[in-house]
Amino acid sequence: MSKRGKILLHTLVFIVLTALTQIGGVVYLMSFVFCGRIKYAFPLKGLAAFLIIYSLGTFVTAPMLAKLFDRERIEHYDNLHPANYMTIILNRNYVRPEVNTYLKTVSETLQETNPDVKMRYLDANFPLIDGFPMLPHLSHYDGKKIDLSLVYENEQGDIIDACKSVSGYGVFEGPRKGEVNQYKACITAGFSYYDAPKYMTLGSINEELRFSEKGTRALMDALTRPDEVDKVFMEPHLTQRLRLKNRKIRFQGCHSVRHDDHIHVQVR
Repeated sequence: MSKRGKILLHTLVFIVLTALTQIGGVVYLMSFVFCGRIKYAFPLKGLAAFLIIYSLGTFVTAPMLAKLFDRERIEHYDNLHPANYMTIILNRNYVRPEVNTYLKTVSETLQETNPDVKMRYLDANFPLIDGFPMLPHLSHYDGKKIDLSLVYENEQGDIIDACKSVSGYGVFEGPRKGEVNQYKACITAGFSYYDAPKYMTLGSINEELRFSEKGTRALMDALTRPDEVDKVFMEPHLTQRLRLKNRKIRFQGCHSVRHDDHIHVQVR
């Protein structure tokens, strides 16, 4: 490969790693320096250096630096945990302290009222720098946003602590006959990317599960009860189906993507 080709390749890897993890691009550069100081050659030396430095950055350095930006990792409870641990590995599990306080309140409410309902969180925010974009999201840049999975059940109606895709995104609970069809309205209006999450599933799983109206309604009630919550985004047909009346529940707009595969929460 030519010198220019190598530069372009390394630049592309740097950009992709930074977009996915925030710290990955810097770690990628550091791994070259680290490799240069190791005199012994062995297979996959560069990859080993990257993985070591990245692990230290993700689990040691990032949590400490996050405090400078008033952020911390999401606290886990029996009914609150990541849908996929890649969220943690990719540093997408950071929020402001007040969001952790809010999530604890929601967790306690669910434990008292609906102990079978679990919260499985998806993307939250990166650990560093307000305004740093977390692709593909439009607003996960200030430590106050978090996505949660919908709630699912088996054929017997038992609520199951699982998602229908590996990432937690992209498997939609579409509108039924007679319900508001915001998806069709947005696509017709020219927002062709409105259903883009369908490309983010990383694979469909648990196909036998179905959308739990009871469980998702209980989760939405618990999410919207605290004063700290500002907005909760959900697709209009699900709001209609679940008979949700809280004014904090909003339609996110066609400029975003559809929210009938996950719930988006914003804290004040």
